[in-house]
Amino acid sequence: MWLTGWTASILAFLALCGVAFAQTPPAATPPRDLLILVSIDGFRADYLDRGVTPTLSALAADGVRTARGMRPSFPSVTFPNHYTLVTGLYPDHHGIIANTMEDASVTGDTRFALSKFEAVSDSRWWDAAEPLWVTAKRQGVHTATLFWPGSEAAIHGVRPDYWAHFDAALTPDQRVDIVLDWLDLPEAKRPGFVTLYFDQVDHEGHIHGPDSPEVNAAAALVDKALVRLEAGLKARGLFDQTNLIIVADHGMASTSLERVVFLDDLTPVAGLHIVTGGPVAEFSVATPEAAKAVLGDHPHMTCWNKADIPARLHYGTDARIPPIVCMAQIGWEIATRADLAKRTAFSLGEHGYDNQAPEMAALFIAHGPAFKPGFVETTPFENVDVYPLMTTLLGVTPQPNDGRLSDIQDMLKPSTAH
Repeated sequence: MWLTGWTASILAFLALCGVAFAQTPPAATPPRDLLILVSIDGFRADYLDRGVTPTLSALAADGVRTARGMRPSFPSVTFPNHYTLVTGLYPDHHGIIANTMEDASVTGDTRFALSKFEAVSDSRWWDAAEPLWVTAKRQGVHTATLFWPGSEAAIHGVRPDYWAHFDAALTPDQRVDIVLDWLDLPEAKRPGFVTLYFDQVDHEGHIHGPDSPEVNAAAALVDKALVRLEAGLKARGLFDQTNLIIVADHGMASTSLERVVFLDDLTPVAGLHIVTGGPVAEFSVATPEAAKAVLGDHPHMTCWNKADIPARLHYGTDARIPPIVCMAQIGWEIATRADLAKRTAFSLGEHGYDNQAPEMAALFIAHGPAFKPGFVETTPFENVDVYPLMTTLLGVTPQPNDGRLSDIQDMLKPSTAH
């Protein structure tokens, strides 16, 4: 077996983490370089300027960074944007339209939530699109995903070669060690495309707010884990052959208990079926009167029929999107009084807002042999563009997508851009 030679301690550790090893097709021609996609959830673009992430800053200085960050897709929340990054499709086109959503066509439990294992591991929620690890694997590239949303389901019947069930208790260093263990596999089994996910910055941003020392500490903690990753790649002779793309799914804005729009003030909430709330609220209404009461502009909130959502948001056609969508002003939330009363704590940081808001701008750094050193991308670009960038780096044929490599190909060396 190919596992021969691994130590018992590594095997035990991986089993504890829920790491699975799937059967893989025969190895084809390897990609030109290893590609590692790293997500630091909730890392707002300007966090890079706080002086607490020297590793990220060094990679950016020696590689590619953006002048104003990368634009997430709307709604600027975790699951939709992570799936956008690996499919190149807007949430409206790949079907993961929110962190919480409903679909009457899904037999059994019709409600999806990121905290529900039964939902996140159910391929029926994900099968409207094909993520890169499926596309790459079908074209002969071994793939590995650590905690990327969607990777716990067999999408189109295919799983990554190596993956793990999400475990929030694993430290950033432990997550890096799992990736390095995968890269210790024999060359014929070694993954050519790897994803790695960190949630600590987002977690602290929600609890303490984006301007808190806790966010800075979390960013520094992840930065130290990237030191470990870089050192591990160098020790294995892989660093100079690795293209690193480090992104965030969205930014973060400060919120306050004093900045809440109550739907109760517009219409009786008994007539609303609310699927999700917060910076973006989505719901159906029981009567035309209720719809008339909520639609339109309000102080600190705008509500649309789904068909009337501004085209620039690329949102409103998917069947899972409820009939009415409301977006709060930056720093505000949408709720009912009953919902607020149930909360045990109020988040001091939130995201999901207008994806063009500076507070929602996401980190983007690229480093490696394919990228121009010291390049600053001054033109704002959308995260759908990351997908065709990655398929180019891997040398695989992409699935149909909404991205445009032409928007960002200037960051590539001439020998890579094609």
